[in-house]
Amino acid sequence: MDVSIVIPVYNEADSLPALHAALSVALNGLPRAWEVIYVNDGSRDGSQAALESLAATDPAHVTVVEFRRNFGQTTAIAAGIDHARGDIITFLDADLQNDPADIPMMLAKLDEGYDVVSGWRKFREDNALTRNLPSHLANGLISAVTGVHLHDYGCTLKAYRREVITGFRLYGEMHRFIPVYANAIGAKILEVPVRHHARQFGKSKYGLERTLKVILDLIAVQFLTRYSAKPIYLFGGGGILMAGLGAAGMIFLALRKLLIRVDILTSPIFIISVLLVLMGFQSILMGLIAELLVRTYHESQQKTTYTVRKVISGQ
Repeated sequence: MDVSIVIPVYNEADSLPALHAALSVALNGLPRAWEVIYVNDGSRDGSQAALESLAATDPAHVTVVEFRRNFGQTTAIAAGIDHARGDIITFLDADLQNDPADIPMMLAKLDEGYDVVSGWRKFREDNALTRNLPSHLANGLISAVTGVHLHDYGCTLKAYRREVITGFRLYGEMHRFIPVYANAIGAKILEVPVRHHARQFGKSKYGLERTLKVILDLIAVQFLTRYSAKPIYLFGGGGILMAGLGAAGMIFLALRKLLIRVDILTSPIFIISVLLVLMGFQSILMGLIAELLVRTYHESQQKTTYTVRKVISGQ
């Protein structure tokens, strides 16, 4: 299998026949074997019946995974990856807003040597205030914090080489951060403009409440990509900073006592300084414990701390 298309589905019964027809038109002309994994994420409309109909009419290309209940888009994508057989895995929404006709172009970019091709909805057909503006702000924040500069993290239409997305598990809303994980192992990432259409059927499943989830997941991603192999750098660095501030406070109080005879114990700076020193010491100990856990994790599962693109040997 060359290409797997993973599509999370939640209450999109009306879109599915047109979506699969567009996929067939886009992919049948390619010299590649392809499959589509539809993951029914607990839909409560007729999506399952529509998917079963697609599987019956196109069994060579369609796999349907049905969840017992709604688990969320990230979990649906993770399930799709688990069931995908292709060397290239592409994600696509089921609402027809992304255009399947863009997939061949993205596959061609992967053939040029890229590991990740990310879609950019340059001319987005969504509400400017409730969807586009929060998305623009979130993309700027994620790019600034992670150092992986993409215009559109929220665009589901992305194509990946299998090896750059199968070394980790997805939780929360972390599917949008897959390019960050891929970048952490040295993947070559390209962003390309893709077409975006106004929604034809149903309504959006997402609102402004996702913003908080994205911020919390961003914190988790930063920790996992930067400090998961050396947590002492985070906890130890923070501990040294707190202990240093506490020690500076103590020195200030001692000098003030010597020079102008102000009692040390009556100042709130004394209590704050003691707490900072104690918290700093505890943070350093947490870093050491985290180091032990990281070593246990890597050594017990024989996981390497490096990734290899290829090996060239004359033997």
